[in-house]
Amino acid sequence: MGRLSLFSYVWKCVAGMEIVYFLCIFGAFVLERTAKGTELHHTFFETLPGFTWISVGSVILGAVYMFVFAVIFGSYMVWMHNSSIKE
Repeated sequence: MGRLSLFSYVWKCVAGMEIVYFLCIFGAFVLERTAKGTELHHTFFETLPGFTWISVGSVILGAVYMFVFAVIFGSYMVWMHNSSIKE
């Protein structure tokens, strides 16, 4: 296995993270959930600084957080992989 491309890997991480984030946001509207489950779901998202359930600004802010986290995670994974390759 060769070296990973930073640009390609990071953008795949970003795309995956954003898809999962929006699936989780839309998952909050599932009606087959207990009141405690819904409360836990909302509380989880409200751990993001500045997030209030559910406003357009908060959803966008959460997407920006997920973007930043994915870039950091992807960059770290590429660095770890590429720096550990023995030549």
